[in-house]
Amino acid sequence: MYDVGTREQALALVAQGRSLNSVSKETGISRAAIRSWQARLEPLPRMAPPSPGLPSDESAYAYLLGLYLGDGCISAHPRGTGHYLRIACADAWPGLIDACEAAMRAVNPAQKAYRTQAQGYVSVVGYYAHWPDLFPQHGPGKKHERPIALEAWQQAIVDACPWELVRGLIHSDGCRITNWTTRIVKGQHKRYEYPRYFFTNVSADIRRLYTDTLDSLGVEWAYCTRNGKPYNISVARRDSVALMDAHVGPKY
Repeated sequence: MYDVGTREQALALVAQGRSLNSVSKETGISRAAIRSWQARLEPLPRMAPPSPGLPSDESAYAYLLGLYLGDGCISAHPRGTGHYLRIACADAWPGLIDACEAAMRAVNPAQKAYRTQAQGYVSVVGYYAHWPDLFPQHGPGKKHERPIALEAWQQAIVDACPWELVRGLIHSDGCRITNWTTRIVKGQHKRYEYPRYFFTNVSADIRRLYTDTLDSLGVEWAYCTRNGKPYNISVARRDSVALMDAHVGPKY
């Protein structure tokens, strides 16, 4: 048995950079004893939680991915124990808020999500340690200022559930509107109305993900510039709008 002073002296010598062997020879204390005292002072390493694996509900994940790429963010818990996924949803679309919460509960293994009210919008929030693993597009800074590319496993899910991704992207950064124009028919001005889908995102990578998915679905689209830049993507041809109506529809 060694008193507290002896232990502190030995540990102080080790803290100076001395080897356990030299401290043992100088003090007559065994290396095993000194090593055990060190272990008591050092905090135990925090064990990482197990890998999350692939999402079990691919349809919900593809929809949530679209929402995340548009209006989502991930932040670490202040204590470093996990992460929060937040999706901002406008108050004007209560059905979208419900769909977002349902998708987040389906993807989160804890099957939990909650809402926080802000001015003009609701944040749907889920707590989970592995959100950055499920959404590897997470990173510092704004999404349009860093590369956005899908992992192979994400692309496989999108290939299996393309309409859910498109729906999530439209629900976050898109809309369905009714355009109108006039034509002269037999000397008279007639008004014609037609539906149209718009998607707007500053990130060229996210726009490309959207248009690549539309291409795979046979949906025709076109760029509409804003201030000379192609932020807007339009779907206006009748057959393509009918496809979008059947699988996406307006926000509600």
